[in-house]
Amino acid sequence: MPEHLTAPLTVSFPFTRSLGPVQSAFLTGLRERTVLGVRTADGRILVPPAEYDPVTAEEIRDLAEVAPTGTVTTWAWNPAPRDHQPLRTPFAWVLVRLDGADTALLHALDVPGPHAVRTGMRVRIRWAPERTGAITDIGCFEPYEGEGGGPAVPHAGAFDDPVTGIVTPARLDYTYTPGRALGRHLAALAERRITGERCPSCRKVHVPPRGVCPTCGVPTSEQTEVGPHGTITTFCVVNIKARDAAVDVPYVYAHIALDGAGLALHARIGGIPYDEVRMGMRVEPVWTGDTRHPDHYRPTGEPDAAYDTYKDLL
Repeated sequence: MPEHLTAPLTVSFPFTRSLGPVQSAFLTGLRERTVLGVRTADGRILVPPAEYDPVTAEEIRDLAEVAPTGTVTTWAWNPAPRDHQPLRTPFAWVLVRLDGADTALLHALDVPGPHAVRTGMRVRIRWAPERTGAITDIGCFEPYEGEGGGPAVPHAGAFDDPVTGIVTPARLDYTYTPGRALGRHLAALAERRITGERCPSCRKVHVPPRGVCPTCGVPTSEQTEVGPHGTITTFCVVNIKARDAAVDVPYVYAHIALDGAGLALHARIGGIPYDEVRMGMRVEPVWTGDTRHPDHYRPTGEPDAAYDTYKDLL
């Protein structure tokens, strides 16, 4: 087994939300090169706007237009922009209090280097050439030497073809290192064996192992082979297909207490219609190809386990 196992992982999904009257007006306004804030009960102008007063928690809808110019209140240099960030060249993340606003807006500032940005410098919005009603309609900020904007002015928030919803991609790229305990478990799976580690205090066998007993908080090191058969303790039917998933819906994900294990692991159930899966069903792992872990679990044909044998593992 390699001394250290690592794997690149990506979590990615589209975040979809509908917009209320305040956020709809704000994003539609950006599409029209108009920056809107909202006035609180004490008269402050919040940009970006909130739907509820942060002091009183009352709903607020009194919109006001602020200037596209403002002042940097603080900043941080980004020397290596990542994919999908506002600029492809190094830039500064800045908090900008737009003229007429009382709070600051986070965005990118396009300057040649950290020597060219400072707290208190004047900036203005550089609008994106194509705007759709999103925060990215502000392409970035740029240095500005002209006149400042005046106070906020009331705005009805009415636009043609208002934006009523947004879909924002969420993505996290990272490298996962399983550690010694889980590394040993993964190495055993490559040999089509399932192992756990026994707690020296409570004597439960944890699968997959984490190196520490989650109940007692003491280190574990005694390896124990479990299964491969197990019992379904509980399950759910999945009806929403995940992006790029190869499995058609509906399908079943279950908690499975492997024989000899002190807690249940979760896995997909296959080889049986989803509506025939039940608590107490006896199952076994199915490996496909050269995969390092079971693709799914299927019924063994054994009689169902009695409830008393797995009730403590629910």
